[in-house]
Amino acid sequence: MARSTARKRAMNTLFEADIRGQEFTDLLDARIVYPGAQTPLPTYAIEIVRGVASHRRTIDKALGEALNSWEVKRMPAIDRALARMAAWEILYNEEIQAGVAIDEALSLAKKYSGEDTPDLLFGVLSTVDQKSAEILADEIAWQNERAALAAADEADADAPTQDASAPAEDTPSDEPTSEESLFSPAEDSADSITEDPQGN
Repeated sequence: MARSTARKRAMNTLFEADIRGQEFTDLLDARIVYPGAQTPLPTYAIEIVRGVASHRRTIDKALGEALNSWEVKRMPAIDRALARMAAWEILYNEEIQAGVAIDEALSLAKKYSGEDTPDLLFGVLSTVDQKSAEILADEIAWQNERAALAAADEADADAPTQDASAPAEDTPSDEPTSEESLFSPAEDSADSITEDPQGN
């Protein structure tokens, strides 16, 4: 019962942040400090919201692929919240069986969403469960790729760069030397003229 209550509070937080365009953790932190008229957020509700926020890319990608021709952003906000919450439990909470996570999401959907939502969520979440190993492997590969790119960027940033204030290296100059300037082409040609035997 305690976890069922926590799921409802997590659903509410995810839903509210979504329709407000807020980051999940920003609203969560506000609700932790100021729960309003409600009781403080249960620990498990906080864990769910933080988990969804941490793995949002993977969760939304998995849901989008399970939806086939649909997109996650086109789902009603309450359905998105339920799908994200259940997907997090399926993929990342080893203490919860996938069937339990799906059943809990369907139970909330029957109370707070449309009549077609339970069937939709059942199909989507079942697909996420079936492909869970593939989904998690894809996330690890993506994280490794990001880490490699970050390391490469850091290496580039640490690489020495040429100091613009340092004197430039000497380069050959086309300017004549002092000795060369004493003998211009004009003088060389004058020396080469021989006297006219006619005296002209």
